[in-house]
Amino acid sequence: MNTPVFREEVKPSDVEAVRNILESSGYFYKEEINVGVELVEESLSKGISSGYHFIFAEEGERVIGYTCFGKIACTKASFDLYWIAVHNDCRSKGLGKKLLNLSEKKIASMGGKRIYVETSNRPQYESTRVFYIKCRYNVEAILKDFYGDGDDKVIFIKKV
Repeated sequence: MNTPVFREEVKPSDVEAVRNILESSGYFYKEEINVGVELVEESLSKGISSGYHFIFAEEGERVIGYTCFGKIACTKASFDLYWIAVHNDCRSKGLGKKLLNLSEKKIASMGGKRIYVETSNRPQYESTRVFYIKCRYNVEAILKDFYGDGDDKVIFIKKV
């Protein structure tokens, strides 16, 4: 993998790029992938008023990873990290950590003090949970059977 270039501007081509990244992971249900794509579409149609902010990692013309985050309504300084994903063939090379670090810096520059992340407790998400812990996120709560029977929601937090 060459050194990626990072950008915040959302482009129309990002709709399919995000779909491709999320599908490549094998982690997400079709409905989840559709939500990830809808956030890009909403950002394209509404701009900054959508409340969604992105950082994309590109290698040449190819988007290989991204994050999506936004301020949590009715809070003074809390943000959600809605998505962080790296194309399956670009994983385990530090790109996720770089995207997360850039997102944390952007959130802090926007006045953010806390970042919340949620993920599944299913076994296939073990590496995801380990990733957040290695990046100094702490488990704040576990909501039993949130996504479905035996599929708990794990909520992480990090102060920035």
